[in-house]
Amino acid sequence: MRLKYLLFLSAIITTLLFAGCEDDEVDPRDDENGTEPETEWSIPTYSDDYSAIASWANRSEWNLANVHDPSVAYYNGYYYMYGTDASYGNEHEGHGHFQGKRSKDLVNWQWVGGPFYDPPSWIADSLNSIRAGMGLDAIPEEDIQYGYWAPVVRRVNVGGQEKLRMYYSIVIHNYIKTGNPTTSAFDGSWTERAFIGMCESTDPAGAVWEDKGYITTSSSDRGLDYSRASTNDWSAYFYYNAIDPTYIVSPEGKHYLIHGSWHSGFALLEVDATTGKPVNTLGEPYADSASELTARYGKRIGTRTASSRWQASEAPEIIYKDGYYYLFMAYDGLDVPYNTRVVRSENIEGPYFDIRGHNFTEGEGDSYPIVTHPYKFNLSNGWVGISHCAVFQKEDTDEWFYMSQGRLPKDVPGIPASNALMMGHVRQIVWCPASISEPDNLWPIALPQRYAAVPDYGTITRDSLIGKWEHLKLEYKYAQQNTASSLTLNADGTMSGTLTGNWSYNEEKKQLTLGNVIVCVEREVDWEATPRRVTIVYAGTEKNLNATYWGKKSR
Repeated sequence: MRLKYLLFLSAIITTLLFAGCEDDEVDPRDDENGTEPETEWSIPTYSDDYSAIASWANRSEWNLANVHDPSVAYYNGYYYMYGTDASYGNEHEGHGHFQGKRSKDLVNWQWVGGPFYDPPSWIADSLNSIRAGMGLDAIPEEDIQYGYWAPVVRRVNVGGQEKLRMYYSIVIHNYIKTGNPTTSAFDGSWTERAFIGMCESTDPAGAVWEDKGYITTSSSDRGLDYSRASTNDWSAYFYYNAIDPTYIVSPEGKHYLIHGSWHSGFALLEVDATTGKPVNTLGEPYADSASELTARYGKRIGTRTASSRWQASEAPEIIYKDGYYYLFMAYDGLDVPYNTRVVRSENIEGPYFDIRGHNFTEGEGDSYPIVTHPYKFNLSNGWVGISHCAVFQKEDTDEWFYMSQGRLPKDVPGIPASNALMMGHVRQIVWCPASISEPDNLWPIALPQRYAAVPDYGTITRDSLIGKWEHLKLEYKYAQQNTASSLTLNADGTMSGTLTGNWSYNEEKKQLTLGNVIVCVEREVDWEATPRRVTIVYAGTEKNLNATYWGKKSR
């Protein structure tokens, strides 16, 4: 967590704000079929370089600017999104935490206030109560260093009343041993713990929230031995790091919180439907063994590497669909290398398996498929740091969406601290076959282009696929963007360019087969084109590919 915090601070250093370029006007009728939609619609024209409007005074103009670690829930006619404060140029300090936005169409977003300005008083009380039990001196409240991270928001029904329930993370950055917030000298201990709290609202538009207090905290299986040999020692004191919560109600009506990052893996904690508090009594947040700790603080349902206490995975997000719990997660550092993976289970407690059958609950190495990864289409800088996602269903439909921040790469010419610009990306999810021989074994992949609510232009035909494409093979390359190469789908059913062999198309299912990989086809906006226009895109994978295919049709 400390690494994540330092990376974040380095990315949002104070910068000079420079004006971005406005995009040209576009004609929404300019799509691959040349037909006009029946309803009025326009392609988004806002710039991805929002530095000119990043200040607090311009928040009404942000749309999806200044987004980090988003979570989305539908309530009273709007999709509400809350996240970690993404303050380009440190412009938002003193204006509250977990800033929000809301939208009716998932394309146009307006700012709404977050739940509080100051840290709830229960955090200092809980921290010092735990420290007293450990034989440590209290840290004066004015000396506590707080970090505000990664809320999750869900619509719940409590006693017949619908409301939004938010679980949020607050990290304490003081050292355990001294509690000294002013020294950077290593004192031989790990930094302090994180807390997860909860608040609720029936008036999120008015930023009216009622704080419900303590839920859980970082917990250790090493008793009171919080020593650290050096700053190169990454074998964390805490077994569970109490950040990055996700929240789900099972089909049976049970409520669960899943959380954790970087340390030993993800914890599953059952909470009461009415109160939102843990069903079990947690007790002191330390024990002499993992089994003793997990009996109280939650079952470990997944880990990137079973033997590691510093494993570069975090930000679980869970949904339920068609008999499976799908657990999405972020890999690696958040500034550039961030990428998203997904596993699934028929049981909330696991075991969770990846597309190849590898057991994530037992920590059998990296999981596939890749849902997002740093990438670059032609004529653009591309995007990095694309993870810590929200996954949600569009109200009253069977459409699913993926939302995260996308960061511009480092050192983009003309944009100071370009990697600190974090634009919210909403992407439609397609459900793709795991292989040609398993047409009904469907896995979620995000589309390569951001969602723009493109109207229904009618059937995507085989003939409309013939032509030139930009093809991306999303494969795991640490902190590197996957780049586009040329692909041509020929009229005779052959491919040339980066892929060779044959292609075929199932018009009814909107599934394009490229060799032995089935990809799903949709219409979306080409955000890299000038002017932006509607095109056809694809996304898909194959269970032994260890990669994902992304593509968009070019002219």
